[in-house]
Amino acid sequence: MLRRLLQLYVGLSLYGLSTAMFIRSNLGADPWNVFHIGVAKLLEMDIGTVIILTGVLVLLLWIPLRLRPGLGTISNVIVIGLAADVALTFIPVIDSLVARSLLLISAVIVNALATGMYIGAGFGAGPRDGLMTGINARTGWSVRSVRTAIEVSVLLLGWVLGGTFGVGTVLYALSIGPLIQICLPWFRQKPRTLVPQPERVV
Repeated sequence: MLRRLLQLYVGLSLYGLSTAMFIRSNLGADPWNVFHIGVAKLLEMDIGTVIILTGVLVLLLWIPLRLRPGLGTISNVIVIGLAADVALTFIPVIDSLVARSLLLISAVIVNALATGMYIGAGFGAGPRDGLMTGINARTGWSVRSVRTAIEVSVLLLGWVLGGTFGVGTVLYALSIGPLIQICLPWFRQKPRTLVPQPERVV
């Protein structure tokens, strides 16, 4: 249990870190953060608050999928937004294009690892990823296809709201599905199986 909790909260914190990395790379945010940035500009709110409020609203979409939130779901709503705001205070604005490009690539990888960690911990998917796993379970479509479809849809809405679109957005939308499909099995916690003991001969 302790290992699973540690994996959950490390994963959520890394997800928040990846969000800040995307923003500081200034080469285009991931699709969900294109939406978050657009809403933040419209409502003049900080990005962490928008992430938290969006998570609450996305939970409503779980109702038709008959999904139940778990500890991981509630933690996702709170921790990612807080971690993103904290990380933004420590990651400076970067001018070098090479450094920003490396930060962008790292953000994609960290995001995929973080997603695999907190889903694999088995405490329930986050609001956004619950849509992915829920649709996958209901339709049989691959995680890769479902994730890509969700990211593209959110991207378009965020762009309309004034969110930042760039090469990083395209890179994330096209690569995150395959990366999560690779990473998720690494962190999925398997139940312990009892090893049968040989019968004693009396």
